[in-house]
Amino acid sequence: MPTVTLAPLSGRYLSFSEREEIALLRAQKLGVCEIARRVGRSPSTISRELRRNASTRAGSLRYRASTAQWHADRRGRRPKPVKLVVNAELHRYVQDRLSGAVQRPDGTAVPGPNVPWGGRRHGRRKDRRWGKAWSPEQISHRLRLDFPDDESMRISHEAIYQSLYVQGRGALKRELTACLRTGRVLRVPRSRVATRGKGFVTKEILISERPAEAEDRAVPGHWEGDLILGVDHSAIGTLVERSSRFTMLLHLPPPAERQPRTKNGPPVTGHGAEQVRDAITGTITTLPEQLRRSLTWDQGAELAQHAQLRIETGLPVYFCDPRSPWQRGTNENTNGLLRQYFPRGTDLTRHSAEDLAAVAATLNSRPRKTLGWRTPAEVLNDHLAGAA
Repeated sequence: MPTVTLAPLSGRYLSFSEREEIALLRAQKLGVCEIARRVGRSPSTISRELRRNASTRAGSLRYRASTAQWHADRRGRRPKPVKLVVNAELHRYVQDRLSGAVQRPDGTAVPGPNVPWGGRRHGRRKDRRWGKAWSPEQISHRLRLDFPDDESMRISHEAIYQSLYVQGRGALKRELTACLRTGRVLRVPRSRVATRGKGFVTKEILISERPAEAEDRAVPGHWEGDLILGVDHSAIGTLVERSSRFTMLLHLPPPAERQPRTKNGPPVTGHGAEQVRDAITGTITTLPEQLRRSLTWDQGAELAQHAQLRIETGLPVYFCDPRSPWQRGTNENTNGLLRQYFPRGTDLTRHSAEDLAAVAATLNSRPRKTLGWRTPAEVLNDHLAGAA
């Protein structure tokens, strides 16, 4: 006998009384939207209920409340059998696409680096396990192409993730998480990702509040900034003017005496918030006031003292949205050009302030297609001459 629940345990599920009302309204030949309006549910909920829980014994889709409740109770039983445990062929398919060997064109397997499983995520600049490394989403959708007529060969990407991460559903070995893109051994809750951010960034200083004149590049004086990083936490600051692409580099030498890192202590590198603030102040104040209209930065902690920077320079600071580097496209493009002089994985502290000035002058004297083959220095000089 079905479990007759007169009231739903939560607003998420239909109760037996609601199913009885749906059956009566359906018998009156009312449409899905009208039934949804009278029951107080979404039309998609009613449509799904009529499709999934209808009686099929008479050869037609007739909706009866008792039958629908029985279907819902049967489907809601826990624990459910795990597909990857019950279906051995599906298990082999998923496991092979996750961790199957990389092969040469002749079919010879390539083992790759020997990386023992340590129960933790791979470290920076460390070898990773080689495998086919399909994502769960790729596996889920590819099954429909490889087995179009076999409904038993179906699984959602979430079910694969749960088999990897949830202990009670361990149909797949936990070590296979090393074959995922991120290599994480623990999932990051979406709520944590959505709320991740910097405490010093408020909605009043997000890029959406930046003056509209900065977007079309018609008015000079709007800058974009960032850091390029090297080994041993070395860094160089970059400032790029949006309309002329004029570039200025910030020298960020390390402290004279490197102190051991302590929690909430002073930075042990040259790109702490105070050092970056002082470097920007010393550089940007060499420009006339009409060229200090705004500065756009990512949400890096190196600009946590943006309020003090604005007090000292009069330069409003705006921050991009999290993980949105395209909102500082001019700066990102310039950083790519600078990597010709400051490659990744090199020590950037060996370059003096004079070296940085020479590289900046080289970029500023290079003709740009976007400027009609004029140089950034020429365009900026024209702006200054027009304002004089």
